[in-house]
Amino acid sequence: MTLPRPSEPHPRRRVGQVKSAEPLVVERALVVVAHPDDVDFGAAGTIATWVEAGIAVTYCLVTDGDAGGFDDTPRAQMPALRRAEQVAAGAVLGVSDVRFLGYPDGRVYPTHELRRDISRLIRQVRPQRLLTQSPERVWARLGASHPDHRATGVATVDAVYPDARNPFAHPELLTDEGLGAWTVRELWLMGSPTPDHYIDVTDTFDRKVAALREHVSQTSHMDDLEGLLRGWATRNAGDAGLTTGRLAEAFQLVSLH
Repeated sequence: MTLPRPSEPHPRRRVGQVKSAEPLVVERALVVVAHPDDVDFGAAGTIATWVEAGIAVTYCLVTDGDAGGFDDTPRAQMPALRRAEQVAAGAVLGVSDVRFLGYPDGRVYPTHELRRDISRLIRQVRPQRLLTQSPERVWARLGASHPDHRATGVATVDAVYPDARNPFAHPELLTDEGLGAWTVRELWLMGSPTPDHYIDVTDTFDRKVAALREHVSQTSHMDDLEGLLRGWATRNAGDAGLTTGRLAEAFQLVSLH
């Protein structure tokens, strides 16, 4: 058995863009995550590459992150603070469309109502590509498997299929709001226990760090935020078979087209 050289991608892993008989044209991408800063920890480098490629990116935050923080900031101030931090972090990457659903932090469940709200957003934005959190638990890195993350992943995947594409699901979206069915063509999962798609973010890594520094309430107490992020990205690059010194973000990719 011939193993790939370190400079070559693993034969079972995809690096860069998806290849198919009919390449998908991506004009719009929707990101659905549980908390402010989730997308920046998991995918900010990748988001920066999408924006550079001319893709219009929309963020959807299921909660305001009101249970976050590490100091004595009054709880009543936290939702507005974290919303502002996420808007600022998005601006670092070139993302200006940031929407919040307002569900309570720490109490996210994959309810019919949440599926409807995400389906509404899918039909509004009409993305070809959608990025969300994995609904699976990662035993090797339990912090990636916050209950809100998994619940958001379950609800979002269910909104992608079957809800948003089915004109008879959540009929009020069509009858009351005029939102017709929409089919997402690519589903990207971050924090997956079985990643199979890697994006080289070496050239956008500085923007990832800068975006996370905008989340002052969550990261300002970290002594070596950049070192933490670089360690994760270096391991991902190694798993992808990239050359030494490269940095990567990891995803599980589900093609629906």
